[in-house]
Amino acid sequence: MNVLSIENLMKTVNDEPLFSEVSLGLEHNEKVGIVGKNGAGKSTFLKVISGILHPDEGKISKASDADMVMLDQTVSFKEGTTIKEYFYEGQGHRLDILRDSEKALVSGNDKEYQRLLPLLTNLDCYKLEVDFVSLLTDMGLNLPLDTKMEKLSGGEQKKVAIARVFAVKPSIILLDEITNHLDIKTIEYIESYIQNVNAAVILVTHDRYILNSVCSTIWELDRGHFYNHPGSYESYLERRAERIDMEQKEQDRLQNILNRELIWLSRGPQARTGKDKNRKERIMNMLSQRKNVQDVKQVQFSSLERRLGKKILDIEGVGYSYGERTLFKDVTYDFKKGDRIGIVGDNGSGKSTFLDIITGALKQTEGTIDVGINTYFGYYDQLGRNLDTKKTALEYINEIGSRILMGSGEVSSSRFLEIFGFPVSRQRTEVSVFSGGEKRRLYLLSKIARNPNFLVLDEPTNDLDIKTMENLEEYISSFPGCVLIVSHDRAFLDCTCDMLLILEDGKMTLFPGHYSQYKEQKDKIKAEKAENKSEGKKNWKMPREKKGLSFKEKKEFEELEIEISSLEELISRLEESFATSDVTEDGNLQERTQKYEKAKQEKDEKEERWLYLATKE
Repeated sequence: MNVLSIENLMKTVNDEPLFSEVSLGLEHNEKVGIVGKNGAGKSTFLKVISGILHPDEGKISKASDADMVMLDQTVSFKEGTTIKEYFYEGQGHRLDILRDSEKALVSGNDKEYQRLLPLLTNLDCYKLEVDFVSLLTDMGLNLPLDTKMEKLSGGEQKKVAIARVFAVKPSIILLDEITNHLDIKTIEYIESYIQNVNAAVILVTHDRYILNSVCSTIWELDRGHFYNHPGSYESYLERRAERIDMEQKEQDRLQNILNRELIWLSRGPQARTGKDKNRKERIMNMLSQRKNVQDVKQVQFSSLERRLGKKILDIEGVGYSYGERTLFKDVTYDFKKGDRIGIVGDNGSGKSTFLDIITGALKQTEGTIDVGINTYFGYYDQLGRNLDTKKTALEYINEIGSRILMGSGEVSSSRFLEIFGFPVSRQRTEVSVFSGGEKRRLYLLSKIARNPNFLVLDEPTNDLDIKTMENLEEYISSFPGCVLIVSHDRAFLDCTCDMLLILEDGKMTLFPGHYSQYKEQKDKIKAEKAENKSEGKKNWKMPREKKGLSFKEKKEFEELEIEISSLEELISRLEESFATSDVTEDGNLQERTQKYEKAKQEKDEKEERWLYLATKE
């Protein structure tokens, strides 16, 4: 069933058409990914179909019962807004009903309240806050709902915004750059959620893992036109290559005709006497039809080698603590030429801190770091330090050099900027008016242009489109020195790193392989644990008296049965209490949710112990 129809849509920004004659349809439960260059108009397109912006032409139609909610790229709120207040300021049919019913109740409009009451019950509107808190818990965010939004990190704010959209359970979900500022664990949770949610989803993302695993359709926005590609991202790449090949053949044919016609046009007027009077007009029409089918062919994008010494970077027993918290400890590793290592871990686990320490921006609290005499870091951090916003992009790079040394020779600073998504028309724009993403990208280029021999990159793919990411991957793949990368982009890690440092629970462990291999191993272990647990539960009903148990174990076995029964009662009571947001004997909603998660975990642990004793011979 079609839940959204888009007919002949057009939007112009600054007198330039971003897209025109767009006609597309969205089916119930369809998952669509939108791809295209930065600045092509993807975010604008989402805002137009969501109603935030008005189209210049065209029509957008939704199914009568469709409920559309959008996650914007930026999280916006007024100063002083709490997490709870932010949630209730959101969009969605269920939230509207809840707000309207509370308004009717406060104003004494009993007739309106009675009209809304069946909807409140049927749509589980009373459970909205419970659903919201549960989603936050699933994403690893356990904070009081009265916490101010401005006190949260960028990643935490993003999680709150995502939970607000998912909690209202709309039938159409629009997501703009959902993975920015999130760790891989959270991204994988979101990926699974989108795969299983009973809703149509349109998402703008540069995460190729999500595009390939989640999306059943790809909408490509290329030079103002949308191309509809049914199938996964992998299928889209194949179809796009075929389309470009066909377009290139047409352009080649057109160029051959133009070459002949232009020769005729260049002859003197006397030689053209008696020829087709409309021929000149046709030539001008053909000239206007010419276009670049692909981006300008890239130069071989590799760095000129700066020699590394025998010693590059030796880390011995390094750790970092502040207050009573230890981020990590006992990290030991000696870097070798050609190392390409990715660092993965949850938000707040200390990944950026580790990069600050090895580059000398921060002092470790324990251990030693020995940097080789010839080691020259190119450190791209997330803060974008020392970026002079009064200069233009071209001036900023020209301070490093008007010619940038590459593996195949030199390129001009202008060409260098163009490769990384700064067209000539943008290069003389003052940095102060750049978006945050453009500033970070320019800062990244400044590090690469200085020709380092040890690249240290902290989330380099944020705000990069897929084409620019591919250029960066090409650069890293031919980089002769060492590379250390923190990234949430799993495809980027797969393409650039052949080893991983896993930062978990204050420890760093080395995994010798790509991220996809690490995930495969992790999923296998998880599946085996689930299978073992499932097999154990099948044998739950067993004789109470067990041979081979000591007196102490028999007593523990009996006590476990009582404790498990007590926990089951608590879990059941808490589940029933979620129908209200009032304070109960188990506390407020936040406290009850945390108690519920803790009880479930404790029950699982006690059941595992019970099963061990129950099967002991």
